[in-house]
Amino acid sequence: MPFNLIFIHLECFITYPITKIHTPDPIMIESEKKIREQICVEVINNPNSVFNVLSPEEKENLLQNMSCSFFKKGEYIYKEGEKPLGLISLKEGKVKIFKEGVGGREQIVRMAKPVGFIGYRALFAEENNIASAVAIEDSITCTVSYDMILKLIKTNSELSLSIIRSFATELGFSNNRTVTLTQKHIRGRLAESLLFLRDTYGFEDDGVTIKVYLSREDIANLSNMTTSNAIRTLSTFAGEGVIAIDGRKIKILDKVKLDRISKLG
Repeated sequence: MPFNLIFIHLECFITYPITKIHTPDPIMIESEKKIREQICVEVINNPNSVFNVLSPEEKENLLQNMSCSFFKKGEYIYKEGEKPLGLISLKEGKVKIFKEGVGGREQIVRMAKPVGFIGYRALFAEENNIASAVAIEDSITCTVSYDMILKLIKTNSELSLSIIRSFATELGFSNNRTVTLTQKHIRGRLAESLLFLRDTYGFEDDGVTIKVYLSREDIANLSNMTTSNAIRTLSTFAGEGVIAIDGRKIKILDKVKLDRISKLG
Protein backbone atom coordinates (compact mmCIF):
# COMPACT_ATOMS: atom_id res chain seq x y z
CA MET A 1 0.00 0.00 0.00
CA PRO A 2 1.24 3.55 -0.70
CA PHE A 3 0.49 4.60 2.84
CA ASN A 4 -1.18 3.43 6.08
CA LEU A 5 -3.84 5.29 7.99
CA ILE A 6 -3.54 5.26 11.76
CA PHE A 7 -6.44 6.70 13.79
CA ILE A 8 -5.62 7.79 17.34
CA HIS A 9 -8.04 9.79 19.55
CA LEU A 10 -10.14 10.86 16.55
CA GLU A 11 -7.06 12.34 14.85
CA CYS A 12 -5.85 11.02 11.51
CA PHE A 13 -2.14 10.49 11.03
CA ILE A 14 -0.73 9.49 7.66
CA THR A 15 2.48 7.55 7.52
CA TYR A 16 4.39 7.16 4.23
CA PRO A 17 6.90 4.44 3.45
CA ILE A 18 10.46 5.60 3.06
CA THR A 19 11.25 5.77 -0.65
CA LYS A 20 14.70 4.66 -1.65
CA ILE A 21 16.37 7.15 -3.96
CA HIS A 22 17.97 5.39 -6.89
CA THR A 23 21.00 6.93 -8.51
CA PRO A 24 20.76 6.84 -12.32
CA ASP A 25 22.83 4.05 -13.80
CA PRO A 26 25.53 5.65 -16.01
CA ILE A 27 25.62 2.51 -18.18
CA MET A 28 21.86 2.68 -18.83
CA ILE A 29 22.05 6.40 -19.58
CA GLU A 30 24.86 5.85 -22.06
CA SER A 31 22.99 2.93 -23.64
CA GLU A 32 19.84 5.04 -24.13
CA LYS A 33 21.95 7.87 -25.56
CA LYS A 34 23.45 5.49 -28.14
CA ILE A 35 20.00 4.14 -29.07
CA ARG A 36 18.66 7.66 -29.65
CA GLU A 37 21.75 8.59 -31.64
CA GLN A 38 21.39 5.49 -33.82
CA ILE A 39 17.75 6.38 -34.54
CA CYS A 40 18.80 9.85 -35.72
CA VAL A 41 21.57 8.34 -37.87
CA GLU A 42 19.00 6.09 -39.57
CA VAL A 43 16.80 9.10 -40.35
CA ILE A 44 19.72 11.06 -41.81
CA ASN A 45 20.90 8.16 -43.99
CA ASN A 46 17.45 6.99 -45.10
CA PRO A 47 17.38 6.97 -48.95
CA ASN A 48 13.98 8.69 -48.84
CA SER A 49 15.13 11.45 -46.49
CA VAL A 50 16.08 14.90 -47.78
CA PHE A 51 19.10 14.72 -45.46
CA ASN A 52 20.60 11.95 -47.56
CA VAL A 53 22.08 14.59 -49.90
CA LEU A 54 24.32 16.01 -47.16
CA SER A 55 28.07 15.48 -47.04
CA PRO A 56 29.54 13.30 -44.24
CA GLU A 57 30.67 16.43 -42.38
CA GLU A 58 27.24 18.06 -42.69
CA LYS A 59 25.58 14.86 -41.49
CA GLU A 60 27.82 14.82 -38.43
CA ASN A 61 26.97 18.44 -37.64
CA LEU A 62 23.29 17.66 -38.15
CA LEU A 63 23.50 14.70 -35.78
CA GLN A 64 24.90 16.93 -33.03
CA ASN A 65 21.85 19.19 -33.36
CA MET A 66 19.19 16.49 -33.56
CA SER A 67 17.04 15.08 -30.77
CA CYS A 68 14.93 11.93 -30.65
CA SER A 69 11.52 11.61 -28.96
CA PHE A 70 9.14 8.70 -28.34
CA PHE A 71 5.34 9.06 -28.36
CA LYS A 72 2.67 6.61 -27.31
CA LYS A 73 -0.53 6.20 -29.30
CA GLY A 74 -2.79 9.18 -28.63
CA GLU A 75 -0.03 11.49 -27.39
CA TYR A 76 0.39 14.99 -28.79
CA ILE A 77 3.60 15.67 -30.70
CA TYR A 78 2.76 19.36 -30.81
CA LYS A 79 -0.34 21.45 -30.20
CA GLU A 80 -2.07 24.28 -32.00
CA GLY A 81 -0.83 27.62 -30.70
CA GLU A 82 2.56 26.34 -29.57
CA LYS A 83 5.83 27.68 -30.91
CA PRO A 84 7.64 25.11 -33.10
CA LEU A 85 10.99 24.02 -31.70
CA GLY A 86 12.52 22.62 -34.87
CA LEU A 87 12.02 20.61 -38.04
CA ILE A 88 10.35 17.32 -37.08
CA SER A 89 10.94 14.16 -39.09
CA LEU A 90 8.86 11.05 -38.42
CA LYS A 91 11.13 8.02 -37.96
CA GLU A 92 8.50 5.40 -37.13
CA GLY A 93 4.75 5.31 -36.69
CA LYS A 94 1.79 7.21 -38.08
CA VAL A 95 0.60 10.73 -37.24
CA LYS A 96 -2.52 12.78 -37.93
CA ILE A 97 -2.32 16.55 -38.27
CA PHE A 98 -5.60 18.26 -37.53
CA LYS A 99 -7.16 21.62 -36.82
CA GLU A 100 -10.06 22.27 -34.49
CA GLY A 101 -13.01 23.97 -36.13
CA VAL A 102 -16.39 25.25 -34.99
CA GLY A 103 -17.62 23.53 -31.84
CA GLY A 104 -14.27 21.80 -31.31
CA ARG A 105 -14.78 19.45 -34.26
CA GLU A 106 -11.53 18.20 -35.76
CA GLN A 107 -10.62 18.43 -39.43
CA ILE A 108 -7.70 16.18 -40.37
CA VAL A 109 -5.58 18.09 -42.86
CA ARG A 110 -2.70 15.66 -43.26
CA MET A 111 -1.57 12.14 -42.44
CA ALA A 112 2.17 11.61 -42.01
CA LYS A 113 4.33 8.55 -42.52
CA PRO A 114 8.10 7.95 -42.17
CA VAL A 115 10.28 9.79 -43.06
CA GLY A 116 8.05 12.77 -43.75
CA PHE A 117 8.20 16.20 -42.11
CA ILE A 118 5.54 17.61 -39.81
CA GLY A 119 5.17 21.07 -38.31
CA TYR A 120 7.36 22.72 -40.94
CA ARG A 121 4.92 25.41 -42.13
CA ALA A 122 4.85 27.26 -38.83
CA LEU A 123 8.59 26.77 -38.36
CA PHE A 124 9.65 28.44 -41.61
CA ALA A 125 6.91 31.07 -41.39
CA GLU A 126 8.18 31.85 -37.87
CA GLU A 127 4.66 31.55 -36.52
CA ASN A 128 2.95 29.44 -33.89
CA ASN A 129 1.43 26.13 -34.96
CA ILE A 130 -2.02 26.47 -36.54
CA ALA A 131 -2.72 22.74 -36.21
CA SER A 132 -1.98 19.88 -33.81
CA ALA A 133 -0.22 16.56 -34.38
CA VAL A 134 -1.14 13.33 -32.57
CA ALA A 135 0.39 9.87 -32.85
CA ILE A 136 -2.22 7.37 -34.05
CA GLU A 137 0.18 4.57 -33.14
CA ASP A 138 3.43 4.44 -31.15
CA SER A 139 5.80 6.78 -32.98
CA ILE A 140 9.37 8.09 -32.96
CA THR A 141 10.39 11.55 -34.16
CA CYS A 142 13.70 13.27 -34.74
CA THR A 143 13.83 17.05 -34.42
CA VAL A 144 16.48 19.32 -35.94
CA SER A 145 17.04 22.70 -34.31
CA TYR A 146 15.83 25.68 -36.33
CA ASP A 147 19.26 27.32 -36.38
CA MET A 148 20.89 24.16 -37.72
CA ILE A 149 18.40 23.61 -40.51
CA LEU A 150 18.68 27.25 -41.59
CA LYS A 151 22.45 26.98 -41.67
CA LEU A 152 22.30 23.86 -43.86
CA ILE A 153 19.73 25.39 -46.21
CA LYS A 154 21.93 28.45 -46.72
CA THR A 155 25.06 26.41 -47.46
CA ASN A 156 23.68 23.37 -49.32
CA SER A 157 21.62 24.18 -52.43
CA GLU A 158 20.81 20.51 -53.06
CA LEU A 159 19.23 20.20 -49.62
CA SER A 160 17.28 23.43 -50.21
CA LEU A 161 15.90 22.09 -53.48
CA SER A 162 14.96 18.76 -51.88
CA ILE A 163 13.05 20.52 -49.11
CA ILE A 164 11.30 22.82 -51.60
CA ARG A 165 10.24 19.79 -53.66
CA SER A 166 8.91 18.10 -50.54
CA PHE A 167 6.91 21.18 -49.57
CA ALA A 168 5.63 21.65 -53.14
CA THR A 169 4.35 18.05 -53.17
CA GLU A 170 2.46 18.66 -49.92
CA LEU A 171 1.02 21.90 -51.32
CA GLY A 172 -0.25 20.08 -54.39
CA PHE A 173 -1.90 17.47 -52.19
CA SER A 174 -3.54 20.19 -50.08
CA ASN A 175 -4.91 21.91 -53.18
CA ASN A 176 -6.43 18.66 -54.46
CA ARG A 177 -7.93 17.90 -51.05
CA THR A 178 -9.54 21.33 -50.93
CA VAL A 179 -11.38 20.62 -54.18
CA THR A 180 -12.36 17.14 -52.99
CA LEU A 181 -13.75 18.24 -49.65
CA THR A 182 -15.72 21.16 -51.10
CA GLN A 183 -17.07 19.74 -54.37
CA LYS A 184 -17.49 15.98 -54.01
CA HIS A 185 -20.49 14.30 -52.41
CA ILE A 186 -20.23 12.08 -49.34
CA ARG A 187 -19.56 8.85 -51.29
CA GLY A 188 -16.85 10.49 -53.38
CA ARG A 189 -15.16 12.06 -50.36
CA LEU A 190 -15.08 8.83 -48.39
CA ALA A 191 -13.88 6.80 -51.37
CA GLU A 192 -11.03 9.24 -51.96
CA SER A 193 -10.08 9.13 -48.26
CA LEU A 194 -9.81 5.34 -48.39
CA LEU A 195 -7.68 5.55 -51.53
CA PHE A 196 -5.53 8.22 -49.88
CA LEU A 197 -4.95 5.98 -46.85
CA ARG A 198 -4.06 3.11 -49.17
CA ASP A 199 -1.60 5.24 -51.16
CA THR A 200 -0.04 6.67 -47.99
CA TYR A 201 0.33 3.55 -45.85
CA GLY A 202 -0.09 0.67 -48.30
CA PHE A 203 -1.59 -2.75 -47.65
CA GLU A 204 -0.95 -5.47 -45.11
CA ASP A 205 0.63 -8.72 -46.34
CA ASP A 206 -2.76 -9.94 -47.56
CA GLY A 207 -2.72 -7.22 -50.25
CA VAL A 208 -6.20 -5.86 -49.41
CA THR A 209 -6.20 -4.57 -45.82
CA ILE A 210 -5.24 -0.89 -45.51
CA LYS A 211 -2.23 -0.65 -43.20
CA VAL A 212 -3.68 1.93 -40.83
CA TYR A 213 -6.55 1.48 -38.40
CA LEU A 214 -8.51 4.67 -37.86
CA SER A 215 -11.57 5.20 -35.70
CA ARG A 216 -14.82 6.00 -37.47
CA GLU A 217 -14.51 9.53 -36.08
CA ASP A 218 -11.06 9.97 -37.63
CA ILE A 219 -12.29 8.68 -40.99
CA ALA A 220 -15.14 11.19 -40.78
CA ASN A 221 -12.76 14.03 -39.86
CA LEU A 222 -10.52 13.11 -42.77
CA SER A 223 -13.50 13.12 -45.15
CA ASN A 224 -15.25 16.26 -43.87
CA MET A 225 -18.44 14.54 -42.74
CA THR A 226 -20.20 13.54 -39.55
CA THR A 227 -19.29 10.28 -37.86
CA SER A 228 -22.78 8.90 -38.48
CA ASN A 229 -22.46 9.61 -42.21
CA ALA A 230 -19.06 7.91 -42.29
CA ILE A 231 -20.44 4.81 -40.56
CA ARG A 232 -23.47 4.69 -42.88
CA THR A 233 -21.39 5.15 -46.06
CA LEU A 234 -18.83 2.54 -45.02
CA SER A 235 -21.68 0.09 -44.45
CA THR A 236 -23.07 0.93 -47.89
CA PHE A 237 -19.67 0.31 -49.51
CA ALA A 238 -19.46 -3.01 -47.67
CA GLY A 239 -22.94 -3.97 -48.82
CA GLU A 240 -21.93 -3.21 -52.43
CA GLY A 241 -18.88 -5.47 -52.10
CA VAL A 242 -16.44 -2.58 -52.53
CA ILE A 243 -14.86 -3.02 -49.09
CA ALA A 244 -14.99 -5.38 -46.14
CA ILE A 245 -14.98 -4.16 -42.54
CA ASP A 246 -13.54 -5.97 -39.51
CA GLY A 247 -13.52 -3.57 -36.57
CA ARG A 248 -11.10 -0.80 -37.53
CA LYS A 249 -9.61 -2.90 -40.30
CA ILE A 250 -10.81 -1.98 -43.79
CA LYS A 251 -10.20 -4.23 -46.79
CA ILE A 252 -10.50 -2.91 -50.33
CA LEU A 253 -12.15 -5.68 -52.34
CA ASP A 254 -12.96 -3.81 -55.55
CA LYS A 255 -10.25 -1.20 -56.28
CA VAL A 256 -11.69 -0.31 -59.70
CA LYS A 257 -15.15 0.45 -58.33
CA LEU A 258 -13.76 2.44 -55.39
CA ASP A 259 -11.66 4.51 -57.75
CA ARG A 260 -14.70 5.11 -59.99
CA ILE A 261 -16.79 6.28 -56.99
CA SER A 262 -13.99 8.67 -56.04
CA LYS A 263 -13.71 10.13 -59.55
CA LEU A 264 -17.45 10.52 -60.05
CA GLY A 265 -17.66 12.35 -56.70
